[in-house]
Formats: sequence, structure tokens, C-alpha cells
Amino acid sequence: MSEAAAGWPGPPSGAAPADPDAPDPLALPEYAPGEAAVLTDAERWPTMDAAGAARLDRWRRHPSAPRWVHATGDRLTAGMLARVREPLPTDDWLDAHLATARGLLHYRRLTGLDRLEDFPPITRQHLVDDIAAFVPLDADLGRILHGTSSGSTGAALLIPDDVEEVARGFHHLVRLVAGERIVWQPDGERLALAHLVHQRQAFTYVSLVSGFGQRAMARVNLHRDAWDAASDRAAFLADADPQVLTGNPASLAEMLAPDLRDAVRPLAIFSGAMALSAPLRADLERAFACPVFDVYGLHETRPVAVRTDDGPFRMLDRRVVVEALDAAGRPVPEGEIGEITVTAGENPLLPLVRYRTGDFGRLVRLADGALAIADLEGREHTVFTAGDGRRVPSVDLTQQLQAHGARGWSVEQAASGDVVARIAGGDAGAVERALVALLGRAVRVQRVERVADLGEGKPRRYRSAVA
Repeated sequence: MSEAAAGWPGPPSGAAPADPDAPDPLALPEYAPGEAAVLTDAERWPTMDAAGAARLDRWRRHPSAPRWVHATGDRLTAGMLARVREPLPTDDWLDAHLATARGLLHYRRLTGLDRLEDFPPITRQHLVDDIAAFVPLDADLGRILHGTSSGSTGAALLIPDDVEEVARGFHHLVRLVAGERIVWQPDGERLALAHLVHQRQAFTYVSLVSGFGQRAMARVNLHRDAWDAASDRAAFLADADPQVLTGNPASLAEMLAPDLRDAVRPLAIFSGAMALSAPLRADLERAFACPVFDVYGLHETRPVAVRTDDGPFRMLDRRVVVEALDAAGRPVPEGEIGEITVTAGENPLLPLVRYRTGDFGRLVRLADGALAIADLEGREHTVFTAGDGRRVPSVDLTQQLQAHGARGWSVEQAASGDVVARIAGGDAGAVERALVALLGRAVRVQRVERVADLGEGKPRRYRSAVA
């Protein structure tokens, strides 16, 4: 199958072939295969049996597999397996949560924190400045995992995740699928789940879900550079036939490509991290004949609300309290626009109280009295147009900007294609070289000292006026 037949753009017309031995000017060391792998398989999956080991080996060595970059496991012991299959109880959790918060270093000097309303709202910048001040002093750091989040301003944040809480998230998805009267249980050798990304460089891996019959799951990069041949991604996904797909709208939209839409038959699709448009939802539902769950949440807060149509987001039955606040930190009346602010008690290593998300919406009541978020101004996904006509997702810019020290930024592309980047901190020269290499066109870089100099509120990091 040719690249064109597979729905992949080939090299620009008239372009010289790339030198395979030339160093990649955009390569980031953390994405080198095996760079961050430090545990053995026995440590990653303490309960792994012979069937699980064979399953893991099969997908790692699959002849059409993408180039796996990383290795990670759920680290669940036998004693943890039963606990993670059940949700945390939500009765009367808030008082204990606030008591824990009062003991955090961030709040030690404050008094009068008797009720939720007494806690001053916090922002992502508080976590960026001193994440340790929000981790309980008696936290069991032997259970810690970590993930990174680029956030709305580009300030990278290392987030402490709890082993059991992360594993519990998979079973939460199983319950949401069951709510649509769909049975999701191990099915032969199908992947339990494929988390899809579509970016130039990404962490990719195969893992086992210990509490789901030790079935495999994978984080798969759909970008053409992640595969040895254009036909491999369709061949791999057709053989893997993942039961559930998760990803952001940009990666899920790639599944509508001619070589992929008939390769899989998912039970459900989960979209998150960016705003899911109504047309894309409809296209996914038509293509795959399954429900599409639009999940609202942040890495810091975990899932907060969900919808399976284009109406308001229904609050999930989890340890979360959602408020809509005005600029002064006061709750606005139900039905009025305010900043979505979340108190989150699912992750014991990061017990957040009144965390401003930077997203705005209205708190409303559904017909059954449940609280929901309407008119949510989610984070948009912006695609830039390279000099040769290629579409470049904003996440590829994020990786380069952060790698060269920018703490925040805004990047705008005019209708003419001209690009201007404003960065807070960082190496302007290195940023310019990276963006020129990525976009194949001139980029004008302006440097400011502070993130606040980029503008008040939550700046839009990316804009493109190219159709």
C-alpha cells in the first residue's frame, strides 16, 4: 500500500529525500527508546503470570507494532487488586479531605480554615512553584508514580500520582461503559484499551491491566513517524482490535482516516483534554457505531464530569466538589458564568482544595436534579500549517517550547501563514530554530521575562487563521 493510499501525506513535491543518517534537529532525549525505563517486568507487574508475560511479549514484538519508546506497569500487588476494582466511597469524604489539607505545608500559616469556603482558591502556578507543599507529609511515597502536564500556559508540572488511584481509573471507565448497557470484559487477545496520541514524539508502550485478566493495553502514536511502514498502523490496530479507544479529539479524528476506520470495532470511545466538537462526535459515532464519552477533567483533578451527547457535562459520582467562581474568588449563582474550580479527593498524594482550572462555564441542574457544567469553554486544539502544506498539531510545538526553557507562550499564525511566537523565559534563538525546523517557514520569536507579561487571565496559547 502506498502512503497516499493509506491516507498519509508523502514528502512535499520536489523535496529532496531526507538523509536517514542526519541527526533529527527536533529529537528530544526523553523520547529515546528505553531512556526512562528503570524497573524490571516483575516489578512493573507483581502478579503477572505466564499467560500475561506471553501476551506482553507478543505485542512488544508484533511485526507491525510502532516503535515503542517506554515501558511502564501498574505495580499492583495481589492485595491491591480487589481495592482498585471498587470506587472510593463518597459519603462524608469532604471533612476528612479538608482535615488533610489543613496539614499541608501550603496552608500551615493560615487560620480559620473551618469550611470549604474558607480556603483561598489556588491555581496551577501554586503547584508549579512548590508542588511539595501540596503533598501530605505522611504520604506513602513508595506508591508514587509521576506524570507531566503542559497546562494552559505551558508551564510544565510534575504531578505525583498514586498507584492504586491510577489503576482505579481504568475500572471507572468500565463502569461508565456499563452505564450504557455495554458489557466490557476480557475478550480473547484483543487489547483492553488503546490510548491514542497523534504527535511527532510521544511516550508509547505496551502494558498489562492486572485487574482485567492481565489483558494488554497500549499507548499508541498514530503519527506517521512512529511507524516503519505506512501500512503498519492499520495492520497493528486491526490485529489488536482494542475494545475501547481513548484520546483527545485530534488523535481520535485520525481514526477516521480511510486505512483506520474499518480496522477496529470499539465498544466505546473516550475523548478528553480538549474540546470535542459536535461534528467530530457525530462522525465518530457513525464510523464506529458506539457511544462517545466526552470527559471533562485535568490531570491534577482527575475526571470531573462527562457527557455522551452535546448537552451539559454531568458531574461524576466521585470525590469532587465543583464551584464556579468570579475573579475575586466568590461563587457565582447557579446558571452564571464562572471559572470552574475543583476540590478533588481521589488522589491521596495531591489533595486539592478549590483549584482554579482556568476553564469557564455555568453550573446548572439537569432534569433529575443532578449538577452539570454547561457552556464549558474547554481547551481548544489548534493545528498549524507548515510551509509545505503539512498540518502540524500544537502539541508538537509544546514539546519544543518546553524543551528550550519557555515557561509560557502564545503562538499565532496569520492567514498568510506567517508565525509569531511570544515566549516567557527560555532560549529565544533555540526556540526559533526548533519552530523553523518544525514548520518549515520563518518564525518571529519575541521573548518576555514573565508569564504574566503574556497577558492577563488564561491566555490562548495557540491561534491559527489559516483555513
